[in-house]
Amino acid sequence: MTRIELTVDGAKVSDDVEPRLLLVQYLRERLGKTGTVIGCDTASCGACTVHLDGHSVKSCNVLAVQADGAEVTTVEGLATDGALHPVQEAFHEYHALQCGFCTPGMIMQAADLLAENPAPTEEQIRQGLEGNLCRCTGYHNIVRAVQHAAGTPGTTAAPAADGGAA
Repeated sequence: MTRIELTVDGAKVSDDVEPRLLLVQYLRERLGKTGTVIGCDTASCGACTVHLDGHSVKSCNVLAVQADGAEVTTVEGLATDGALHPVQEAFHEYHALQCGFCTPGMIMQAADLLAENPAPTEEQIRQGLEGNLCRCTGYHNIVRAVQHAAGTPGTTAAPAADGGAA
């Protein structure tokens, strides 16, 4: 067992873990952060994306011991003082999900993208999200939501009631 200390969603955590334990397993099984989804276990889908020291990582590709001393933010920790993060709000407003399985990872990746580039083009958004897979939506409303969260002109009108799925 290896002792790790990290901050998860603003709370300091200290724990003994097996060196081979994945960060996604640690977050879900030990800390109850079930918003971090296990999708593929091969770092292909991005459903397990979290922020590690402010940058998005696929937590199925990181060992818990590698997060020792780090700050981890999950989708549960993205909100501030009970208010949803602008990306979370935009995903809700623009119906940027269907089954919701990929949504936590998409939101975390989008938040990181906007932190690095607050005014991305549609192409930059699509490129920035390409490591996160969605099998339901066709990405149209996901891109619109990220544009809205960025305050990109032309995305201020709410989507049609049917969600405008592509």
